[in-house]
Amino acid sequence: MLKFFKIFVLTLFFIFFKNTLAFSTDQKIIVGLLVPLSGDNKNLGELIIKSTRMALKEINSNNIEIYPKDTASDPNKTLRSALELKKLGAKVIIGPVFFDNLIYLNEVDDVIFLSLTNKTSNLPKNVISSGVNSVSQLNAIKKFVESNEIKKTIFLTPDLDYKDEIKKAINKTKIKVHKHYVYNTEPTKLTKQIEDITNYKIRKQNLADEIKRIEKSDLDDKEKRIERLKKKYTIGNVSFDSVVISDFDESLKSVITSLLYTDVSPKKKYFITLNQWFDESLLSEKIIQPIYFPSINKRNLDDFNNKFNKTYNKIPNHLSLLAYDLLGLIYFLSLKKNDLTNINDLFKKKNSFKGKIGIFDVQNNQIYHRLNFYKIENNNFKKIF
Repeated sequence: MLKFFKIFVLTLFFIFFKNTLAFSTDQKIIVGLLVPLSGDNKNLGELIIKSTRMALKEINSNNIEIYPKDTASDPNKTLRSALELKKLGAKVIIGPVFFDNLIYLNEVDDVIFLSLTNKTSNLPKNVISSGVNSVSQLNAIKKFVESNEIKKTIFLTPDLDYKDEIKKAINKTKIKVHKHYVYNTEPTKLTKQIEDITNYKIRKQNLADEIKRIEKSDLDDKEKRIERLKKKYTIGNVSFDSVVISDFDESLKSVITSLLYTDVSPKKKYFITLNQWFDESLLSEKIIQPIYFPSINKRNLDDFNNKFNKTYNKIPNHLSLLAYDLLGLIYFLSLKKNDLTNINDLFKKKNSFKGKIGIFDVQNNQIYHRLNFYKIENNNFKKIF
C-alpha cells in the first residue's frame, strides 16, 4: 500500500506540479545540460534542449534554471563544459549523451551527471546511467517469460562491447537462461553459428533420411507422404522455446533471417528482441512476425512526439523524451529533499517517479525503468502489458 501511495503521489506531482507544489525556499535549482551543439550530432543536442525547455514550461517554476553547454561529442570538450557548469552552480547535469564522453568526468567534484547512455558498466563514480538499460529490459522479458511458462530461453548476443552489459543484466535479473550464445556479426559466420545452434544440418539430414526410408517402403500412400515431406525443410525440433536477440536495426534482421533459413519460425518459437523504439520498418516484415520486445509506453511516446512536433515543428527522438522526464525527476527529488547542498544523497534514497517513459525507480545512485511489453503482428504494435 505504501509503495502504491508513493507512485500515486509522484503521478499527481507530474500532472499537477505547477499548482500543487512550491519550492519552500528561495534556493535556485541550477540544472546543467551537456549535449552536442556542434559537429555531426548537433541536431540531436538541439532536440534535447527543446525537450527540456518544454518540460521547464510545464513545471512552471521560477526556482529552476537550465544551462546548456556543448560537448562537441568530445571527452575533453565535455570536461571543460562540465567545469563551466559547475562554476555556474549546477549540482545536477543532464548528459552527456554518449558513453565515450564520460571518461574524464570523475574530475568534477560535487556534481551528479545523469548520462543518457544505457550502459551501466565502467561509469565514473559521479555518473548515473539514465537510459533504458539492459537490466530494465530483461526484467520485463523475465515477467513475460514467466507469465507464459516458457521453459527454455536462449540468448543471442553480438560479439560487441554490449555483450558484457547483457551478461551483467542476466546475472542481476536472475532470468532463467537455457544457453547464452555470442555471435559473430559477419554474415557468413553468423549463419554458420545459427546452423550449429539450431542443429540445422542434422534436422535437414533427418528429412532426407525420412524421404529415402519412405521411398524404399511398401506403403500404399508413400507418394503422398513424400510429396508432403518435400514441402518441409527439416525434421526435428530445436532445443529452445524462445530466443532473445540482443540486437536491433539491420543486424537484428540478419539474425532473424539466419533463424528463418534454418527453419526456425516465430510462429512456433517466441522471438524476443531488445533496444526497440517501435521500429516501423518491422511492421511490413510479416515473415518475422510475431516478434516481442520491452519498451516504454507507446501512447505516452506518441503524445510527446505530437506535442513536440506541434510546439517546434520538428520530430523528436527517444533521447528527447528521456531528457524531458529527467528534468521532472530532478525537480521532484529536489522538492522532496528541499536542500541541494549535499547532491550525493539526492539519488541514493529509494524513490519512484512516473514520467512519460514510465516509472523510474531510483536508489543507490542507480536508475531503472519499469517497461511495458509489446508484440509486432499484423502490421501493428500490440501492448501485452
